[in-house]
Amino acid sequence: MTNIAAASTNNQAHQFEDEVAEGLPPGFGPGITGRIAFGIAITFALFTLWTAAYGALPSQVVRAMHVGFLLLLTFGLVANLVAKTLPGKIFFWSLGIAGFLTGIYNWVFYIDLIRRTGFLTTMDLVVGAGVVVLVFEAARRILGWPLALIAGIFLAYCFFGQYLPSPLIHRGYSFELIVEHFGFGTEGIYGTPIYVSAAYIFIFVVFAAFLERAGMLKLFNDFALGLVGGTRGGPAQVAVLSSALMGTISGSGVANVVASGQFTIPLMKRFGYRSAFAGGVEATASMGGQIMPPVMGAVAFIMAETLNVPYAAIVQAAIVPALLYFAVCFWMVRLEAAKLGLKGLPRDQLPNPWRAVKEQWPLILPLAALIYLLFAGYTPVFAGTMGLALVVVLILGTPLAARIGPMAFRVVFWIALGLAAASFTWMGVNLLLAVIVGLIAACAFFKGGRETLAICRDALAQGARNALPVGVACAVVGLVIGTLTLTGIASTFISAIISIGENNLFLSLVLTMLTCLVLGMGIPTIPNYIITSSLAGPALLELGVPLLVSHMFVFYFGIMADLTPPVALACFAAAPIAKSSGLKISLNAVKLAAAGFVIPFMAVYTPSLMLQDGGWMAEAFGYPVEVAYVIFKACAGIGLTGVGLVGFLFVRAGWLERLLFLAAGISLILALPFTDEIGFVAGLVLVGLQFWRGRMEARKGLGQPA
Repeated sequence: MTNIAAASTNNQAHQFEDEVAEGLPPGFGPGITGRIAFGIAITFALFTLWTAAYGALPSQVVRAMHVGFLLLLTFGLVANLVAKTLPGKIFFWSLGIAGFLTGIYNWVFYIDLIRRTGFLTTMDLVVGAGVVVLVFEAARRILGWPLALIAGIFLAYCFFGQYLPSPLIHRGYSFELIVEHFGFGTEGIYGTPIYVSAAYIFIFVVFAAFLERAGMLKLFNDFALGLVGGTRGGPAQVAVLSSALMGTISGSGVANVVASGQFTIPLMKRFGYRSAFAGGVEATASMGGQIMPPVMGAVAFIMAETLNVPYAAIVQAAIVPALLYFAVCFWMVRLEAAKLGLKGLPRDQLPNPWRAVKEQWPLILPLAALIYLLFAGYTPVFAGTMGLALVVVLILGTPLAARIGPMAFRVVFWIALGLAAASFTWMGVNLLLAVIVGLIAACAFFKGGRETLAICRDALAQGARNALPVGVACAVVGLVIGTLTLTGIASTFISAIISIGENNLFLSLVLTMLTCLVLGMGIPTIPNYIITSSLAGPALLELGVPLLVSHMFVFYFGIMADLTPPVALACFAAAPIAKSSGLKISLNAVKLAAAGFVIPFMAVYTPSLMLQDGGWMAEAFGYPVEVAYVIFKACAGIGLTGVGLVGFLFVRAGWLERLLFLAAGISLILALPFTDEIGFVAGLVLVGLQFWRGRMEARKGLGQPA
């Protein structure tokens, strides 16, 4: 192993232990209470996986138990990791137990609660109001004040909106109706977001935890390092490629920063990049993981459920923008490297990327199986559960295979195990479960096997812990959605957007973008998307924007909000690693991603960029021609815009030249008459001038006559 690859391994060795759930220190806490919290996390994971695999419980019970486990584990960790006094620890553990009992209450009295709809008992009202209060407190503890305050404002509107002036006034609602709507129905806390958290998101978070424990992060880093580490600006290119690969399984921007950044940011700094720029590269690339198929961010699953479309349709719409996003990152860091005169890493210090794949190729099999299942029409729940089961089979089978002497017998073992694991497609999950149980029993009898079981145990617990911020956000944002459905206030907002957009669609899009960015200053991507899409999605549809495109527009800018100052979560996560201020990192990230801000606007005016319906070009020349042209135009526009922002192509560009590059790039982005022609001509002229100046300067440097 080379020095750099070894450094990669060392940095990754304890990366899970270093991860921090938002608002909580790492770990589960010391002593017996720490072991209890650890056990609760494992139980939470096993319960969720069992309900996903067998669907043995009603949906309402699953949602309520999911919230109950979220509250129990959240307040348990707050007690263990935050509370300083014994009374404080007892208080928070009591809150957690009370939250868990609300889930048990919904399970035990499931039929009775259905029969009592509209006529809740006093105990029902206490439990319903209690879960609302506990969800607020959990959100405040783990996500901070902003999201809790936003949800609180919406809930207060339900109570006091009848006293507001028109058009905000509503008819008024009783305490009993509000508690029933938010605390028991499927349009409040137990609405679509928490269903998606329980059914989809949790499984994929645990799936990513198992893959990373198995060494997938090391494989991605070694592959990226060997493939692009020797190119111009190699360390930054490694950060972009490894984050793109990591995004295929993680879907969490902040987690990607913490995981990949431990290796890539110090590497970039060592080879000449400024600290703030290195942090900006990692933050920008990592946030793209949320739109990188096959396992996108949690929002993608919520979007599929909200729009009632297959997950594969979301992937189809996201694939081209995702590739363009990372192309922007590659292009910008390459220009910056050329501007600073930075070279690539020495070839003799780089690992062989294909050898890394050859040595660790089994890790790719569960990801390949997941991709196949998603695109073969299976539900994300089934695909994620089976993908996770295959990872477990791979991890548990490795120490057993190592004890088989002859290579031929080892090959036979893996073939037999692979066939048994793959049989779930026609024999159901029971056989696959039996295979896993058999492997667990076999591993329990020797030392290496028991260590492997500990890895799986720790991955289950860490996966549950990693899912807490997402799950709590889904629970509290249900209060916002519940307010919209109960009061109908969304129609007021929609009418305002439509009245603005009647004369100017671009202005409506800008207002929607600003809404996403402003909300993103205080809340995560998931509630940002849910709130903004609920308000702006129908309005943009009325203005002629396809519904899927409008939701992707909101999703995209929800991601950009985590890079935008003053509150840029991904950038502040990179700050301690880069040893620079989060604000400086954020300014660099916005610069790096600036060209990418235009992609959603292009998709609205040319939906074929998201592989949606074509326009006149598709009718005249065929759909593939239009898609190819739009992608080429997007690449050209982004490329020219990047040169204008960085101020370098072949040589340094002056301010006037940079403004002309920006104008040419924006001309290609606009969907107006003759703007494409203007942009292409201006771009060719400017690139030609840059090339000619570069040749002249090179000749002067060699002492040749110009």
